[in-house]
Amino acid sequence: MDKFIKLEEKFGANNYKPLPVVLTHGEGVYVWDVNGKRYIDMMSAYSAISHGHCHPRLVAALTAQAKKIAVTSRAFYSDKLGAFLQKACELTGQDKALPMNSGAEAVETAIKAARKWAYNVKKVAENQAEIIVCNNNFHGRTTTIISMSSEPQYRNGFGPYTPGFRFIPYGDVAALTAAISKNTAAFLVEPIQGEAGIILPPAGYLKKCAEICRKNNVLFIADEIQTGLGRTGKFLACEHENVKPDGVILGKALGGGLLPVSLFLAKEEVMAVFTPGDHGSTFGGNPLAAAVGLEALNILVEDKLAERSADLGEYFLKKLRTIKSSLVTDIRGKGLFIGIAIDPKKATARDVCLKLLEHGVLSKDTHATVVRLAPPLIITREQLDEVVQIIKDVLVLF
Repeated sequence: MDKFIKLEEKFGANNYKPLPVVLTHGEGVYVWDVNGKRYIDMMSAYSAISHGHCHPRLVAALTAQAKKIAVTSRAFYSDKLGAFLQKACELTGQDKALPMNSGAEAVETAIKAARKWAYNVKKVAENQAEIIVCNNNFHGRTTTIISMSSEPQYRNGFGPYTPGFRFIPYGDVAALTAAISKNTAAFLVEPIQGEAGIILPPAGYLKKCAEICRKNNVLFIADEIQTGLGRTGKFLACEHENVKPDGVILGKALGGGLLPVSLFLAKEEVMAVFTPGDHGSTFGGNPLAAAVGLEALNILVEDKLAERSADLGEYFLKKLRTIKSSLVTDIRGKGLFIGIAIDPKKATARDVCLKLLEHGVLSKDTHATVVRLAPPLIITREQLDEVVQIIKDVLVLF
């Protein structure tokens, strides 16, 4: 195992600090390392593996399309993209979708759309458009996106920063009202903050924010890259409060755990600001990605994975909350999107993740304080029971 780690560290940039395991094979909720040891994946590549590893239908869709045609660029039409976009729009209640690859690209797309909408439709003065974001957000790491981050490490050494963002506390409705001005284009928000530590806002927060935005002619844009596609027990996390955003950002599980696939979806008025040449991507919306993305959406609906996440998430949270440990300060989440907060005076969350690794469970800490649990949505109650017992066994070691 060491030779693989050393090779990656020698030739790879030092921008990640992986746990010391080398994975080589995956199936369903399980992965295996190069020594043949099996683990339960409670990480799902930050929610990208919601369907499970190497889902047979997704692999079949990928293989069949790869044998026909994979990439055409958007200089031409393909027979796969339209059906994919139609399904995504129907499921999200949006009018149109713009396909990209990574989640960060989709966020950048949303920023561009919001700004141009502000100038073309709302008539904000040129170059004065502002987007309101929340402290401790995570929307990606491009130079524009780090400009709307409050995390020092994401920003340090990468300035100058892109202007046009205003920060408010997460979960604070009054702060949103106070921050809105004549130049406000949009409020961009995670329905649940993932990288911040699985932070849930107060009940009714999203609904109130959406109402405030509507009243002030401000776009309400939901970053559902991690929380969407069934992760929290609804197809979109916004649905928990019956909120229909003006724009939705999807990624991660949209590619079925096989490809980077993302979308920015919005109402007609917003998407109409784009004209040919305004925005694009050579690989965005390629036939291979569209075929896999459509199959990923079909499986989510047909196998009722959102409903499954709601049921299993409630069960899992209840089981986790029976754990008695002075190490744990909080257990929170919605659906199968759960965080275990660790008392930093007693241990780091990374320490806990390393012990879980030894006992056959893969997870990852966030900011060294929270153990993130986001398994594939196909996981069973029996497998969750096994994970709960392992967590209990690990916590007593500290």
